[in-house]
Amino acid sequence: MMNALALFTAVGLGLGALTAAGAAGKEKQVEIKQEKDRVRVEVGGQPFTEYHYRGVDRPYFYPVIGPTGENVTRHWPMKEGRDEAHDHPHHQSLWFTHGDVNGHDFWHGRKGEKIVHETFLETGPDFIRTANTWLAGPGDVVCTDERTHRFGTDGTARIIDFEITIKASHGPVVFGDTKEGSMAIRLAPTLRVKGVVGRGHIVNSEGDRDGATWGKRAAWCDYHGPLAGKLVGVALFDHPANPRHPTWWHVRDYGLFAANPFGVHYFEKKAGGAGDLKIPEGESRTWRYRVYIHEGDAAAAGVAGKYRLYAEGKGK
Repeated sequence: MMNALALFTAVGLGLGALTAAGAAGKEKQVEIKQEKDRVRVEVGGQPFTEYHYRGVDRPYFYPVIGPTGENVTRHWPMKEGRDEAHDHPHHQSLWFTHGDVNGHDFWHGRKGEKIVHETFLETGPDFIRTANTWLAGPGDVVCTDERTHRFGTDGTARIIDFEITIKASHGPVVFGDTKEGSMAIRLAPTLRVKGVVGRGHIVNSEGDRDGATWGKRAAWCDYHGPLAGKLVGVALFDHPANPRHPTWWHVRDYGLFAANPFGVHYFEKKAGGAGDLKIPEGESRTWRYRVYIHEGDAAAAGVAGKYRLYAEGKGK
């Protein structure tokens, strides 16, 4: 394993592969490689995703290639894509942020709010661990975080695990009550429920479907539909140890798909601020999520069973 200093040097110079391939076995090998301004992740020698961290308003993953070899996220605004709406330019493929952190909007970033990747803390055969700073403006630090992103497969399915620790390193932090957040993905146009080419569907762990899933609490939520002639889906898993599990879902029929544990006022029509979550100075809170990209719909992929294994810490 490369130590943090050697890794930082490699990243700074834009040199070579960060890690060797993962352990051999039935699952396809994961390989992590450093490019000039991003980290490329491959599975079995084929593209999986890329971690973008330089010259961006916040780190994000794009593209996200599913088991059929197609990108499951919208291409725009990173590049032009077929039949894609040019709305919500802040919806950048797969990302984590929030729309009210000490009153600053990191979801839209209209006043220059940024999450700045500072360094790679550690890397392994199948993961990267990063340190990031949330800036309301130049030199105005709101908080910091550490993130671990782990990549893998489960049969034909592809997996990204997120572990995000928010640190109140520069004073108390309040994640405010807004629907604009937080662990989010914007899906390819044919996966949408509505739209000219939208043919998708949404289902959650409680049995709610399509538009009825918005604002509801559930342990997992799945968005699936046709992509280049094949049925694929993306499930988000909310870890049972997360604060406020099971989370609420800011999931829209136009392809936005987000786990949001803070927007209680919006989702349940409670008093303003009901969803505020406070982190005292010097303390931290951790959230864990799994992105599970599969063939077929949620039932065919056995998403409910896969979630149970994830929640119990078993299997993949």
